[in-house]
Amino acid sequence: MRMEENNKRRTRRSTGRKPKTDPAVFRYGIKLTSEENGNFELLFEKSGMKQRARFIKAMIFGREMKVVRIDKAAMDYYIRLTNFYHQFQAIGNNYNQTVKAVKSNFGEKRAFALLRNLEKATIDLVVLSKRIIMLTREFEEEYLIKRKKEEQQNGS
Repeated sequence: MRMEENNKRRTRRSTGRKPKTDPAVFRYGIKLTSEENGNFELLFEKSGMKQRARFIKAMIFGREMKVVRIDKAAMDYYIRLTNFYHQFQAIGNNYNQTVKAVKSNFGEKRAFALLRNLEKATIDLVVLSKRIIMLTREFEEEYLIKRKKEEQQNGS
């Protein structure tokens, strides 16, 4: 009788975790040498998975493993370049507003002198912009393309 009462109590409760239909109850243990463990850790890190058990299951059952590498240096460079581009756009906006204000608020001689100074600053910006484009191309050629070739050679 008591067993039946306990079973009824258990079925009535709605709190707690619901039992799994097919719980994982089988465990296996393996031992690795330090070299094998190093290789395992490298593969685990490259996989990007958070749990070793899921990684091991995926490796055993031959599931496709996707490796996503995030290059911090390239990301930082890209973020800074994007920020610079936004600043460059803001300078262009300010440039247009300045020309309009100078044209409407100053005499012809004074406006010409101010616009000449603005033109010199614009030339400096163009030179800086060309330098940035050159550095970006250098970075892509020497770093990103070189890295892709290395990855293709290592993969082959």
